[in-house]
Amino acid sequence: MDLREVVASGVREQRDLLEQGALSARELIEATLDGIEQAGDLNAFTTVLHEQAIAEAIERDQARAAGADLGPLHGIPIAVKDEIDVAGAVTTFGTRANTIPATADAEVVRRLRAAGAVIVGKTTMPEFGQWPYTESSTYGLTLNPWDRTRSAGGSSGGSAAAVAAGLVPVALGGDGGGSIRIPSACCGLFGLKTQRGRVPTAPYPHLWWALGVLGPLTRGVQDSAIVYDVIRGSTPVDRFRAPDPVLSFEEATRRTLTGLRIGYSTKSPTMLARPDPEHVRAVHDTAELLTQLGHTVIEVNPRYPDFTFAFYPQFYGGVRAEFPFIDHPERLERRTRQTAVLGAWARQPVVEWAIRRGETAARKADRIFDQCDLLLTPTIAHRPPRVGVLDGANSIRAQLASVPMVAYTGLWNATGHPAASLPAGVATDGLPLAVQLVGPANGEPTILSVAAQLEQARPHPRPV
Repeated sequence: MDLREVVASGVREQRDLLEQGALSARELIEATLDGIEQAGDLNAFTTVLHEQAIAEAIERDQARAAGADLGPLHGIPIAVKDEIDVAGAVTTFGTRANTIPATADAEVVRRLRAAGAVIVGKTTMPEFGQWPYTESSTYGLTLNPWDRTRSAGGSSGGSAAAVAAGLVPVALGGDGGGSIRIPSACCGLFGLKTQRGRVPTAPYPHLWWALGVLGPLTRGVQDSAIVYDVIRGSTPVDRFRAPDPVLSFEEATRRTLTGLRIGYSTKSPTMLARPDPEHVRAVHDTAELLTQLGHTVIEVNPRYPDFTFAFYPQFYGGVRAEFPFIDHPERLERRTRQTAVLGAWARQPVVEWAIRRGETAARKADRIFDQCDLLLTPTIAHRPPRVGVLDGANSIRAQLASVPMVAYTGLWNATGHPAASLPAGVATDGLPLAVQLVGPANGEPTILSVAAQLEQARPHPRPV
């Protein structure tokens, strides 16, 4: 058995080997940690929890030997984006401004551990997750495993690089404007942004107010569903809450749906970005494949609502809301301090107004799903750029540079609809292609079912 291949496999494969006794959790975690160390040039991790992870692995092996009831992630290594609290590790938010370790796990991390997962480290992100490029003065550039001269996307770029490189089967990310879907598109992964309130943000009441959600980045659809079934379900701390789905997410990936009405469009929700021709081709190719899978696929011309008045107050207000959790604000990047100054107007009454504007936009977006069960679009407008996009950029220039990446994703954060990025082959530049599936409220099971069908018919590519 080649441990490198085991480490690079998915949750289901690793779980089967652990259950069969073909390897121990300690062997898997030690091999995972070795791989992370050897791939340090990717700059995917801010912190690697060597001693803590091995201690956890030993506990997992002891529990298995004792015949204890085991969770669905028992012994599985998972990485966590560095905006999510892990007890004993500093939550950096991608900055050099924090130095005090968290005293307790975030609720999603607590649930992962309760299911048996082993937390192996924390992954890189731009400061406060502001940008769709994982670049910072503190941690440098995070590279794309497909081509180390290209961006891994962001803001969950470290999580995407770690999974795409086969260092871990799962890494948690956060999505406040596309930050799970964008790096998934850049790195050839599956990334679902669930409906607002589906996954707890506790101990914090929200992530960028109504915009942000937490969730996994994985290579396969079913692995994502397995993790979501562990972490979903709100708590009293969470400001936003979603009703329980009609079936488990993992069950949704195993059912075969036919006859769905799927609309497709390459029209951009913003006038500031047009899709790359390869992305247009990916949407058309996926539409044809969906037709072959038994669905009714039609081109639509969606009347996208204007979401800027909902999005930007929450963006600015969300960044400002994280300032109280920073130990040394004077150590923040210049452009982060500029964002805070530019967003001085985004105070509580303005943010609350923006949340209501998002709810209005959501009702208008719901009309799209009067004519189709799912909407198929590009995930990003442009191809993954070369690294260094943010070099020398102030806050305004960084925002302008972000538009092509968030053009198709940001709307669905403002409205709260579920949306997923899934691989759609490989472009002529050798980097992966992706498309986005968007669903109505509570539409995650349908998205997962169709994404699993597409994955079976068109297996997800891997970096060479």
